[in-house]
Amino acid sequence: MTKEQLGNLVIDLQESLYRIAKTVLYNDADCMDAMQEAIVKAFSGLRALKHDSYAKTWLVRILLNECYMIMRKEKKLVPLEAASEQMVYEQKDYQDLYTAVLNLPEAMRTAIVLYYAEGFSVKEIARIQETTESAVKNRLFRARSKLRVLLDDGEGEAK
Repeated sequence: MTKEQLGNLVIDLQESLYRIAKTVLYNDADCMDAMQEAIVKAFSGLRALKHDSYAKTWLVRILLNECYMIMRKEKKLVPLEAASEQMVYEQKDYQDLYTAVLNLPEAMRTAIVLYYAEGFSVKEIARIQETTESAVKNRLFRARSKLRVLLDDGEGEAK
């Protein structure tokens, strides 16, 4: 993959990368920092990419690593109540769903966003989260079950 191709990929994935970063980091500035660092690392480590077909997965893995690094550096944990207040929802019809997703544990939340919002396959998510496909399937199953309970209760809060 050339640097120009990577640049085009980054431009195409800009919104997706932001949404993925937002699942881990709630602060917009931290999300932007993580995205910028991930892009810089992707360009500088382009030779490490062995197959162009894995470029999207590779870039998302770099982004998630940057998000985790920011969390470790700043030891910044935002309470779910504050995170919910920071989120701006475009459609009020889905606010309960967004709130319920925010209340899922991080691994489940990331798997749900990658699978449903970003369209990654289970195999790709397993590579991104550095786990097995069965673990991803299990996370998706448990997350859907929790979301079903949360949304049926109508509260949007985990118990």
